[in-house]
Amino acid sequence: MAAQRILEMAFNTQLGKTQRIRVYDAKDPITGAEVTAAMDDIIAKNIFTSTSGNLTGKIDARLVTTDSSDLSLS
Repeated sequence: MAAQRILEMAFNTQLGKTQRIRVYDAKDPITGAEVTAAMDDIIAKNIFTSTSGNLTGKIDARLVTTDSSDLSLS
């Protein structure tokens, strides 16, 4: 069984849309303060753009954990 941790960050864009950025295999543990700082850096440094413009603000963030297991096909 393998568990995967995905950090999902949602941002506002210049055109009022939502842009999500996912970070796979997020470190454990991770704090809200660390995510807030990272999101602030992404916005301030204009690292990413989208078809709806630059990222302008934070909406939310969440940590998604998924489990998977292989099935026998015999």
